[in-house]
Amino acid sequence: MANISLKQIKVFVTITQHNTLTAASDALFLSKAAVSMALSEMEKQLGHSLFDRVNNRLILNQEGQKLLPLADELLHRAQDIDQLFNDQTSLNGTLRIGASDTIGNQVAPQLLAGFRQHTEHKSQSVFISNSALICQKVVDYELDLALIEGKTVHSELIAETFGSDEMCIIASPNYPLTGSKQVFPHDLENSEWILREAGSGTREFFLRNIAPRLDEWHEAFEFNTTEAIINSVSAGLGVACLSHLAVDAAIRDGRVVELPISLDMKRRFWMLVHKEKYQSPLLKSFMNYCQQWQHKQ
Repeated sequence: MANISLKQIKVFVTITQHNTLTAASDALFLSKAAVSMALSEMEKQLGHSLFDRVNNRLILNQEGQKLLPLADELLHRAQDIDQLFNDQTSLNGTLRIGASDTIGNQVAPQLLAGFRQHTEHKSQSVFISNSALICQKVVDYELDLALIEGKTVHSELIAETFGSDEMCIIASPNYPLTGSKQVFPHDLENSEWILREAGSGTREFFLRNIAPRLDEWHEAFEFNTTEAIINSVSAGLGVACLSHLAVDAAIRDGRVVELPISLDMKRRFWMLVHKEKYQSPLLKSFMNYCQQWQHKQ
């Protein structure tokens, strides 16, 4: 039976997160030779190669993919053992959170502030990007969980709701429909739309809930930040569909106006974890806090 050490497991998991020996050795504060030796010894003991070598990169192969969930669990269980004999009340480890744009910028700061006050746990990181990339990083064990807008169906992820927000359609103060008491979808025929990039939950909401109600619409611009969209709408380049949370300040400042559309514009927030991910006390605690936060809204 292979006598695999925790050090080897940690080297393996770190390489999956960084893809090169150089980057992994930097993250582990070990020499490149030591990391290479630990991986080689582990593969020799297992009798299987865990990575495909492509140029200078190490790409996880099928054998490595089978090992990753167990390796991730082992490292987190080792942290649990440290915690067991350290401080009965404190949570240990680092929580790696992925958040889509609206949640990352508008919701996560309040959520994390509340969680820190509730648990006194201070070690969390937040990676903000579009929903598609966030979910892929959870699948690849680069993040512990995802907080996104719009449900993503993925065979390897478990999804639960943890909140909601209201979408709205914004235009420049000089837009022809400004001042209307109510706007119907047909009023927006042939409109120029400024959208988020593919993979964004905000773009997905528009494509699912508004675009099908329009016979003709045009994509004027595509941006990967909400602020760029707000500025473009303010400049009169088109209309946009964004979260109220993201545009409230711009509406109050008079940079843009909300068009009172006659549609249900509510959407849910989703929390996703890998179905094979070991849910450490820290991860469980944060997920429970998100659920409680939902009921307080």
